[in-house]
Amino acid sequence: MSAEATNPEAHPEARPELRRRGRTRLDLRRLGRAALLGPTSRDRLPDAIGHVAEAHRAHHPDADLSILRRAYLLAETSHRGQMRKSGEPYITHPLAVTLILAELGAETTTLTASLLHDTVEDTDVTLDQVREEFGDEVCFIVDGVTKVEKIDYGAAAEPETFRKMLVATGNDVRVMSIKLADRLHNMRTLGVMRPEKQARIAKVTRDVLIPLAERLGVQALKTELEDLVFAILHPEEYEQTRALIAAHAGERDPLPAISDSVRTVLREAGIAAEVQIRPRHFVSVHRTSLKRGELRGSDFGRVLVLVGENADCYAVLGELHTCFTPVVSEFKDFIAVPKFNLYQSLHTAVATPEGYVAEVIVRTRQMHRVAEAGVVALGNPYATGTADAAADPDEERVDPTRPGWLSRLLDWQQSAPDPDTFWSVLRAELAQDREITVFRDDGSATGTISLPAGASCIDAAYAQHGEAAHGCIGARVNGRLTSLSSPLSDGDTVQLLLAQDASSGPAAEWLDHARTPAARIAISSWLESHPDRAMATTSAARAPLSVIGARGGGGNAVADLPDATVRLAGCCTPVPPDAVAGFVVRGGAVTVHRIHCAAVAQMRAVGRTSVAVHWRATADCRVTLVAESFGRPHLLADLTEAIAREGVEVVSATVEPPVEQRVRHTYTLQLPDAGGLPALMRAMRDVPGVYDVKRA
Repeated sequence: MSAEATNPEAHPEARPELRRRGRTRLDLRRLGRAALLGPTSRDRLPDAIGHVAEAHRAHHPDADLSILRRAYLLAETSHRGQMRKSGEPYITHPLAVTLILAELGAETTTLTASLLHDTVEDTDVTLDQVREEFGDEVCFIVDGVTKVEKIDYGAAAEPETFRKMLVATGNDVRVMSIKLADRLHNMRTLGVMRPEKQARIAKVTRDVLIPLAERLGVQALKTELEDLVFAILHPEEYEQTRALIAAHAGERDPLPAISDSVRTVLREAGIAAEVQIRPRHFVSVHRTSLKRGELRGSDFGRVLVLVGENADCYAVLGELHTCFTPVVSEFKDFIAVPKFNLYQSLHTAVATPEGYVAEVIVRTRQMHRVAEAGVVALGNPYATGTADAAADPDEERVDPTRPGWLSRLLDWQQSAPDPDTFWSVLRAELAQDREITVFRDDGSATGTISLPAGASCIDAAYAQHGEAAHGCIGARVNGRLTSLSSPLSDGDTVQLLLAQDASSGPAAEWLDHARTPAARIAISSWLESHPDRAMATTSAARAPLSVIGARGGGGNAVADLPDATVRLAGCCTPVPPDAVAGFVVRGGAVTVHRIHCAAVAQMRAVGRTSVAVHWRATADCRVTLVAESFGRPHLLADLTEAIAREGVEVVSATVEPPVEQRVRHTYTLQLPDAGGLPALMRAMRDVPGVYDVKRA
């Protein structure tokens, strides 16, 4: 696609012979690729707005083109006399940006705003004029794009500029669509700038805009931006890759024969499908060469199969794996499990009898459109009647198509304390290429939380409760109690437990397990505002608190071994009437275990002979219990009081230091009657803050 200008005489209504003449539809990828492979003619397009209209009609046959012609006339007259640094009339830029979006299938409102996206910033046209002439929706988008235009690439200006861009994108993703197309055209014409400025712009494009294009699913823009950045930042590797592609162009390409074989197989199976060859772009070829070393002919492209329905995708897969040798490790199902950027396809690889391995992508035509254009293919998110929200350009609205990752960025950017933190965290967040969805269960409602892969319960707590998550004291994942540091998996159900004490705060070690910017910023802010509490949570681990009383030996267990010392095993703490077994250990003592204790199996596995053990007739016994609880004041006193009320003697007690506000108490107790053990355990569980009591 050319980015060159038109002139007023080239308007289609002024050149009817051009309007009647059939035009070849422009191929965004082919022309972008040609621009990289060599210089292209810089002749002006004879009818640029006609190409926009034709590309738009290819996707939207019933579109009203009159608004595009009016927008073009306003843009051309308002920019008249302005020139780009390349020496071209400025109108070539909005035309080229609009043509890029038209090729991707953008709807009429987006194209109208694209033609006008620089008028408010660079000319005398006002937002009120745009609203009066083209309506509230176009005005809203133009205003959003205007707020992120004219980026100053100084280090201090970049963070705040992109912060504004995120906010504008969150209100309407079409703002970012125009911005990405705008950056693509600027990157295509970057050669007129100084090398150091080219490098700065390319780095920002690499760090922020390419990841945003990936997350918005606009692969057609992302791949060309990658190639342009690759050529600027890595010229040597780029030239090597260019030479590889040029050398391959003169060799026999096996992919046409493989695609013919695929067509034959699918035709004989009665599956209506369109089979294409998709050449790899420069960066893809470079990555493939790093992965595989020397490239073969089939490594320079992939076979694309387009079908009508989802079920046809799996039918195609079955035929391919039946008639060719599948490479099982290359199979990926992104239809059943779509990527977070809307991408859906089946990926596989098959080996041919000639020894070539070809990668094959199978998708429906609608999946193909979304894979290429991403959010651009979603059209107008306000077409269902919510466009009234745009009546006031200053009024905030929420795009109903806003993806979860963008909502997270919008949430945490408001709390980012300074531009440098925002900038570094933004790039780290955009580097995440996988996302998970977990289900929340707070007892009254069930919903979903979108998180980056590797997120923990801490991240889920801050995503659901905001700053109230400072008081989170535990979590249940899939019904089981777990630590806040536990990582979450896609599809987990999370119930977060909050402390009633409003003064509760996070521990410093939470930062080691927080993955989302929102959680890390909130925790860091709290720790900075509570330095005394922060020091307390990071102090050296204290030794366990122990209260030791008189210790007995084997309680009322008796071994059938004369004069042997009997001890109750600490690993299973047997009590009457447990079935038990004894084993002689060093020093001649007999250690008594419950019969189902793992130690019994280990002893017998090594050939140790058990000693018969029985219980005395007396009812008293000794047992070790472990109480798991959330930390709170007076907990130890309340537990010992509950034990005393049951008439039980505490032989020893050990309290471990709190970990993530959870405390473990271990008690060795002398019971007057073994039958009272269940009631004792219930009484201990009834103590506020205690969530589990079990035998050691």
